[in-house]
Amino acid sequence: MQPLGEPFKLGPLTVPNRVLLAPLAGIGNWFVRLQAKRYGAGMAFSEMVSTHAIHHRNRRTCEEMLYIDARERAGGPVAIQLFGEDPGLMREAAAYVIASGADAVDINMGCPVPKVRRTGAGVQLLAQPDLAVALARGAVEGAGAAPVTVKLRSGLRAGDDSGAQLALRLVDEAGVAAISFHPRSAAVQHKGVPDYDLAARLARELPAPLILTGGMSDAAAARDAYERTGAAALMLARGALGNPWLFQELVGERDAPPPTAEVVGELCWTADAAAATMGTERASRYLRKFYPWFVDRLELHGAAAKALQREMQAAPTSEDALAAFAHAAAIPAGA
Repeated sequence: MQPLGEPFKLGPLTVPNRVLLAPLAGIGNWFVRLQAKRYGAGMAFSEMVSTHAIHHRNRRTCEEMLYIDARERAGGPVAIQLFGEDPGLMREAAAYVIASGADAVDINMGCPVPKVRRTGAGVQLLAQPDLAVALARGAVEGAGAAPVTVKLRSGLRAGDDSGAQLALRLVDEAGVAAISFHPRSAAVQHKGVPDYDLAARLARELPAPLILTGGMSDAAAARDAYERTGAAALMLARGALGNPWLFQELVGERDAPPPTAEVVGELCWTADAAAATMGTERASRYLRKFYPWFVDRLELHGAAAKALQREMQAAPTSEDALAAFAHAAAIPAGA
């Protein structure tokens, strides 16, 4: 087993370490990816992008969701995640995102959200493995020399290992370069204990790197999962929200939680990047999803944390919310 700080190969790409940022729907834009890279992520994946939106050249999709900041590349490759159910559109979209500057393409075959499943995309593709293989083959053809990866869940329901079976076909028949595997079924979404034994079996059988995701909320849990499964790399998702310092912990660059001043500074950095991208009004709404994650970093007493959450969510502007956060950060834990 290689240390998490060691590089690994993803097709023709060299990823500088084995701790990656997962594709986070509605969250994983350029500045969230850059934040992860600043704190040591070896690779970052975008939020999922519709192949139909790319085909129709939707302005927000093509100008905002596919935007890659030059600073992102300093920390390693950047992948754009696609979702869709049409192999031809997947081929077209893969070619488009590579031409737009992505280093790799990822296909979402794991999203359990009903509105995605109803289109035949996301985890619903586990019920149509032949179509899933055709989609992956289309992406490989469209991406050219760039690697294609696929994000999968273990199955549609408890005890279902169709995701593991499909993973083998995607590598053997479609030529994907790696599988990102979340060993929970679609039925439980993010609840329950991941089936790391299934992930370990797949890691042994898969003739390509297995990137493990799911259930790694802190450094200890992530290291345990890495050791238990023999995965090639880890992909942090919900555990990294508001906590980019987790990347540093896992690659050996940090051994203590960030001081409160650093937490405040990082939320301010996030707010500035959001305002620059979206404008102040839209950014103020968008940032409300970030506040709970950063409040958790302050480790306040329960009542104080809840009061701060309410104040920040009710704040008329992000500047007001940040002022409340900075004030609360001076309150000792347990106060």
